[in-house]
Amino acid sequence: MSLEAPQQPDGPSLDALEITEAECRQCGTLIAGLDGRYACPLCGWVNHWSEGHGDLPTGAEDPDAENRLA
Repeated sequence: MSLEAPQQPDGPSLDALEITEAECRQCGTLIAGLDGRYACPLCGWVNHWSEGHGDLPTGAEDPDAENRLA
């Protein structure tokens, strides 16, 4: 019986993600996000997806796309 590590799905490596910090534009709380995309857990403010530091993957690049309801 071999114990192999589970394989990562194709797509961006978790090593490529950058944890970034900013101040919430609505309540001023210091928040952290991935690659410049933020959501404040206190007031619910979310920045627009286009404000991130990189392009988001397309639907075809999403490894979970086949598991979603149509």
